[in-house]
Order: sequence, then C-alpha cells, then structure tokens
Amino acid sequence: MATITGLATAVPHLDFEQDYRRWALARLGDSREAKLYDRMAARSGIEHRWSVLTEDDARLDQGVGFYGGASPSTSARMEIYAREAPELALKAIAALPDLGEPTHIVVASCTGFVAPGIDQIIARRLGLTDQVERVLIGFMGCYAAVTALRTARHIVRSQPEARVLVVTVELSSLHHQEEMDLEPLLMGAQFGDGAAAAIVTRDGAGLELGEGISAALEDSEELITWRIGDTGFHMRLSGEVPGRIAAALANPGVQERITGGAVPHEIEGWAVHAGGRSILDAVEKGLHLPATALDESREVLRMCGNMSSSTLMFALGKIMRRRPPSGVALAFGPGLAMEGFRFGWRDAGSA
Repeated sequence: MATITGLATAVPHLDFEQDYRRWALARLGDSREAKLYDRMAARSGIEHRWSVLTEDDARLDQGVGFYGGASPSTSARMEIYAREAPELALKAIAALPDLGEPTHIVVASCTGFVAPGIDQIIARRLGLTDQVERVLIGFMGCYAAVTALRTARHIVRSQPEARVLVVTVELSSLHHQEEMDLEPLLMGAQFGDGAAAAIVTRDGAGLELGEGISAALEDSEELITWRIGDTGFHMRLSGEVPGRIAAALANPGVQERITGGAVPHEIEGWAVHAGGRSILDAVEKGLHLPATALDESREVLRMCGNMSSSTLMFALGKIMRRRPPSGVALAFGPGLAMEGFRFGWRDAGSA
C-alpha cells in the first residue's frame, strides 16, 4: 500500500489574469482576432492566474507587457527560476499538516533547470539528513505529477518504512513571449505558476494510490511540443488535442484500462489535469461523465489556470477533502500521452 496522507498547495502573490487579457486585446487592436480572443477568454473558465514575477517585470497593467516589453534570454529566465522555484516549493511544503522526517524526496519541475537541483536545494533548506534519497523529474510536462506520485508509490511498496516527500513546482509565467499573433496569445492565456507538496507513506489515512495508467496516441508527436529556445521554452498546443482526447477516451478498451472495468460514471472522484476548459470538456464527453464529475478540476482552472504538473496536485488536494471511495487521476502532455492512476480513500489502520 502507498497513501497520500497530506497534500498542500501554494501560489505566488501576483494575480495577472485580468491585466493579461487587457494587454493581449491591446496588442491585437481593432481586429477580428481581438474579438475572437475576447470571446475565447470569456469562455476559458479562468478567473485568476499567478506569477512569481514582480509588478515591475509583468507590467501588463501599464500596457508594457512581460519583462517590460523585452524578450529576455533563456539564461536570464533561468536565473529567476533558480531564485523563485525553491521559495514557492518551500511555501507549499510549509503548509503540509505533518512533514515529519522524509526519507525520500521526489520533485517534478518542467519549467526550469538549475544545478544543484531543486531536490537538493529543498533538502538543504529543510535541514534534512544528507542521506535522504532524491529523484528529480523534469520536462515531462503536465503529467509529471503522475510520474512523481507513482515513483513515490514504488518506493513505499519496496521500502515499507519510507516517508516520501513529493513536490511539484512550475513557473510557467517565466516563458511568456512578446508575440502579437492570436495563437501564442491564446497559449499564454492558459498558464500560471503554482507548487504542491504531498507526503506518501505506507500507513495512515488518505488517498491510497492504485495501479498506474499509461497510453500514447499514434501519430500525435507534434500535437503538444515544448522546445527550449533562445528566449525561454516555446510550447505548441494543437487545436486538434481536445478532439483526439475525446475520441480516444470513447474507446471501450481505453475506458476499461482507465477504470479497471468499472463504469466511468460510477467512479466518485475524478482528478483531471485542468489543461483548459476544452480539455476538461473532452474528458467529460469521451467518458460520458456527469456534469459535476470534474467540479474540482474546473475549480482549479478557475482559480489558477494551467500550472503544468502542479495542476493535478491541486485537484487531488480538493478531492481529498471529500474522501471518495473510488477515483481516477488523469493528465495529458507531450506525446500526445496520457498518464494516470486509480485511487480511493483509505482510513487509518484499514487493511
């Protein structure tokens, strides 16, 4: 057995969603694209997004734009990542009800690189023993939280006394680009920053982690890509993604792999990566879920936008509050690939 016994989340201080909308509309001017952007932003389901950037860096309210209208190099962006990512991760860790003494740390972070890694920085800042075992998962995209939690599950199942600290920290706002076309502006309208921390152990009450789920669509390599450029990380998200997801999930064989043979609408907890309203709508449609099944994921989207790997952790944190006896976590990312796991509430001391 492996159980998430505690989970906490954190966001930075700067809510830039409304300023971003005004800034993007100003860049598009009085055009058909501006009207289209305005309609899509209103339907996005996003009301707040958060950034580690300062008001001086993100002068959207002044119409200047990210980084004062400049386009910093990747190295300049990574300097901010090296400074801010550990701080946001530690903020989430500090909110855990009981950190205890972790024997292992598993960190997922796809929006930056630094060495020594975030895992080592966190261990030192927490004052953990130098014998703590560390795993760093990078550049897997939005489903990296699934990989991190499944890694923690494998550790606990092989070492029953292990206490694993799982951390996701993503600073997506560092990679906004100074572009004036509709497509990149809509892409930038999805992403924000966030961190989460969880404790995974063998014993205790919480969400028991079950079997993993993995699948990749054929001929989908270019649907979601994320490449490192000279001015940060450049992401491409094809408009075909929601339709391809819905079609794949409608396949009875895929549904059986996801649910373990259960009927999808009978599963009580659905933690789905809130990559955007269209992604959540595609999952709901493909699996024929009730309209309220993805309420937690839609609430994360509304309050935080897409925080890459941290998004799923936020949804799991909300689901833990109502203790569902059965559940499924799903996330989608580069590939186009789907990663997930089944889970269910476990009371303390239950076999």
